[in-house]
Amino acid sequence: MPNSAVLAGDQPGHEPVRNRSFSQAQVAATTVTVIAVLGVAWLLTTLTDFLLMVFAALVLAVIFDTMTGAVQRFTGIKRGFALTLSVVALLAVFASVFTLFGTQLTGQFDTIRDSIPRAIEQVRGLLDRVGLGAPARDALQTGTGDVSKFVSQVGGYAVTVGNGVANFVLIFVGAIFIASDPKVYRRGLLLLIPQQAEATAESALDDASRGLRGWMVGQAVSSLVVAVLTWGGLTLLGVPASVGLGLIAGLLDVIPMVGPIISGVPAVLLAFTVSPATALWTVILFLLVQQLQGNFLQPMIQKHAVNVPPAVLLFSVVAAGLLFGFMGVLLSAPLTVVIFVLVQRIYVSALLKKDIKVAGEDES
Repeated sequence: MPNSAVLAGDQPGHEPVRNRSFSQAQVAATTVTVIAVLGVAWLLTTLTDFLLMVFAALVLAVIFDTMTGAVQRFTGIKRGFALTLSVVALLAVFASVFTLFGTQLTGQFDTIRDSIPRAIEQVRGLLDRVGLGAPARDALQTGTGDVSKFVSQVGGYAVTVGNGVANFVLIFVGAIFIASDPKVYRRGLLLLIPQQAEATAESALDDASRGLRGWMVGQAVSSLVVAVLTWGGLTLLGVPASVGLGLIAGLLDVIPMVGPIISGVPAVLLAFTVSPATALWTVILFLLVQQLQGNFLQPMIQKHAVNVPPAVLLFSVVAAGLLFGFMGVLLSAPLTVVIFVLVQRIYVSALLKKDIKVAGEDES
């Protein structure tokens, strides 16, 4: 005799109503989760340029905040006045440099532009004289064609430069707003974090802030030293446009690993216009400067920022270039610093429960 307590829906061959409902709820929840993840991924992909601009504004805001703190310590004035003074001082420095050296730098860059084709021809002649095979000459010919193609598309790139100027103004203004009261944005971000993870998120923000400040100070010193040494060495070797080449070397030093190589190419080409021996000495000069940068200046940056392994920096530049273009390459170093310290604090320390050492933590 069948048990009267057995529900009709629990008879053999019939799925219980509650299990069927639970299964449908699981399917609905999984579907919504997948759609949400795909939507967020699509949104992040679509807003890549915007997110990079926000990160650039944050990096610039850290610079303004550091300068503002220094002004407040020395003068004791309120933060708003200190920030205004810092921004005006920074703009005045750049304006003074361009006012004093603008004409000279323009002439230097004109020399670089006009001398590159002649230098390429001299390199081609040298390859013929030493008997190198056709592959080397074909590669050089390909490079020359790429340069010519680039020159022919200058008008198109001018539009991009114009957009870049507009984006820079937006980043600059946004950085000023963030630096005016960073605690507001910090509190707003922490409000979005679950309470049990708030302490870890706060420590991660502190780590990222220290890392960016240390990177900024160390990188500024490194770029200045590289620019001065490159300019002085090229001047002694008699290479044309040494001031412009030194400035290029200093600016490109911001890009880890790849920047020094890029800055060395026009210097070596211009050195060929003097003599092959001068070109060889120019290569040696860049090797010496980069040895100094790699063995002394870079460890100094890592000590005050974060000890990112060189291979990680190299591949981060490549990955940032492939994913985000020129803007990604330019921001690859601070972006790597931030990601590195976040992985340390959130994954290694909070999740894996392992001890970490964050550079600059003791100095804060």
